[in-house]
Amino acid sequence: MNKDTPDNFIVIPFTRKNLDLYVIRTAILKALSGNLSRLHGKLLDAGCGKMPYKDYILNNSRVKDYVGLDIEQALNYDDMVKPDFTWNGTTMPFENESFDCVIATEVLEHCAQPEKFLMEVNRVLVKNGTLFFTVPFLWNLHEAPHDEYRYTPFSLERHLNNSGFSDIRIKATGGWHASMAQMLGLWVKRSPLSIIKKRYLSFLVKPIIKYLLKIEQKEKIMLSEGQMITGLYGVAKK
Repeated sequence: MNKDTPDNFIVIPFTRKNLDLYVIRTAILKALSGNLSRLHGKLLDAGCGKMPYKDYILNNSRVKDYVGLDIEQALNYDDMVKPDFTWNGTTMPFENESFDCVIATEVLEHCAQPEKFLMEVNRVLVKNGTLFFTVPFLWNLHEAPHDEYRYTPFSLERHLNNSGFSDIRIKATGGWHASMAQMLGLWVKRSPLSIIKKRYLSFLVKPIIKYLLKIEQKEKIMLSEGQMITGLYGVAKK
């Protein structure tokens, strides 16, 4: 793919057709970019889908070997891209301490038993290995019925601790303004409005979304009482 060709993961256009994905995808990319220095050596993409961040990570980090893993019954996102390995949701097909780092982007919300997944991640990580993760908080039901959870930072930290991780750092992908921008985008693209209404409203809300994201940059996001968030991302050490 040409580096300037929109793919909605690395090259994310801000257009009326893309208002539902723009906020979340740019936030995930920003979170990943800010943690590339933590990734190195052999990386496992757990719940990889079509591995949209593979080339970006290989070209911008110290990762030398990228392995994609997905569940046997995972949705087929791309006929041309298949995971390197599949697993049954119980035991990953790797020996202990096989990877220097693991990423799990928008995966944990689909795990019926998140600690089982996290314990397997912990098992295949080397000592002091790094897990990078993202999860949604403000998002529509998707991949039903395999949409299990929306995590608070407190529950997420508890699951990570229970699974053997430490030095856990969790941040929000967006606060109040980004949350409003994301909801407007989802509303005009995914709610049960007529095509004509969606087209008209997209013209109206696009500049509002742009403004909300601009003032979002000035918002201090604290993971405390009363805060609204779009999602969460973070890192943890084995």
